[in-house]
Amino acid sequence: MSVQDVRRAFEERFGAAPAVTVRAPGRVNLIGEHTDTSDGFVLPMAIDREVQLALTPRSDSTVRVVALDLHRDHEASFDARTPSVKEGWASYAHGVAWALGEAGHTLRGFDAVFSGDVPRGAGLSSSAALELAFARAFSVASDLPWDAKAMAVACRRAENGWVGVASGIMDQLVSACGEEDSAVLIDCRSLDTCAVPLPAGTQVVILDTGTRRGLVGSAYNERRAQVDAAAAAFGVPMLRDVDMATFDARASELDEVVRRRARHVISENARVLHAVQAMEAGDAVALGALMNASHASLKEDFEVTGPALDAMTEIAQAHPACFGARMTGAGFAGCCVALVDEARVAWFMDAVGPAFEAATGESPSLYAVRPTAGAGLLTTG
Repeated sequence: MSVQDVRRAFEERFGAAPAVTVRAPGRVNLIGEHTDTSDGFVLPMAIDREVQLALTPRSDSTVRVVALDLHRDHEASFDARTPSVKEGWASYAHGVAWALGEAGHTLRGFDAVFSGDVPRGAGLSSSAALELAFARAFSVASDLPWDAKAMAVACRRAENGWVGVASGIMDQLVSACGEEDSAVLIDCRSLDTCAVPLPAGTQVVILDTGTRRGLVGSAYNERRAQVDAAAAAFGVPMLRDVDMATFDARASELDEVVRRRARHVISENARVLHAVQAMEAGDAVALGALMNASHASLKEDFEVTGPALDAMTEIAQAHPACFGARMTGAGFAGCCVALVDEARVAWFMDAVGPAFEAATGESPSLYAVRPTAGAGLLTTG
């Protein structure tokens, strides 16, 4: 759905053109998986799949929102900082309002219509895109200064403390601070960011296996506990503080499973920094090799891949146009990401999709994406 469609739907619903239209992108993580909760390094990029939200501010505290893709309406008042909904898409509006209220902001309401083309449940952060779109809307309606990092922190608090998902900061921060034509290196401890351009002549392709995660929260909690146990064994706050030399010297002190979990996090942090060096040198081959190594580590040490993700990765890696590929997102199902020769993207996609379907019986979706800027205004008036 185009921005014109969203604005037209607003006018049909509320009887006048919207005052402002805002956007917030999804993201794909090139490398640096399951490191953000250990204060580590990640290298995502905001993508040209986004949530678009048309709005007109109100003079009271009421928010009226229409979710076009879901054919659902929601109305609530936030005058007492007591939003209540904690389930479904509306919980993201309530969570962002709660987090901004807790940060000391006085909020005014708005009428809004939104739509998006970030696939839900695919590991591309549709939830973070929706959170940042609501944050941008509240900032417009309430005359709040737009501090991208502060808003990302508030949206992460909404995700953790209101929605109840124990995510790291990566998703919200890159949706807020994405850079046109570049990935973004994020230090998840300091929240420092740095734009890192892709190697010339390459394009990122998202490989959606069509599979979706089930109830795997206990698996994530178990891995988080194992990573925390490893940090405690090394006597550090986070595995971010352990390098590979230290790990190799003391790995025998750890339980076998905890050792593998720690090895993934520590080696993945190193791979992210090496990936930045490769990108700064324009070395697509080196970057691709690091992506391949990341997938192997996620499969063998962190054990969060799965049959569909492994099959898609292996098929992509075997194609001559592909420099490297890996699963992306939390794991178990969802998407892979590939770095592909820009001149041969169509050949790659035409071959990989049918090969995956023949191997698994699943119908995938493949789409090339570009790095884009973080949350902002699309149009006014």
